[in-house]
Amino acid sequence: MDEKKPSNLTVSQQGGVVRSVINQLKLIFRLMGDSRVNVFAKLVPIGALVYLVSPVDAISIPFIGAVDDAAILWLGSYVFTELCPPAVVAEHMKELAGNMEVNPRDEVVDAEATDVSDKQP
Repeated sequence: MDEKKPSNLTVSQQGGVVRSVINQLKLIFRLMGDSRVNVFAKLVPIGALVYLVSPVDAISIPFIGAVDDAAILWLGSYVFTELCPPAVVAEHMKELAGNMEVNPRDEVVDAEATDVSDKQP
């Protein structure tokens, strides 16, 4: 039989679609609260949210309408982060990444174990 070759595919420990979306939302909330970001740039994600909750849709086909809403949210978050000053975005991204880093040495507990019996001799 042929031996399996190791895959060159690497999966980031910090990866995942859900974690990526959560980090993007955290970044947007941090940037919305930052006074160094232009007020007009802050209107972009607000406009995307207003479009999401509004009863008016650009496309009224059932499935395509949901994709349309998701696309507007993604585009709004992308445009907003692009309009923000790059140094401010990098600062917040660094802080968010710092919260996610796990040092393998922090997980090891160096201790001694002893057996304790319930019966006293």
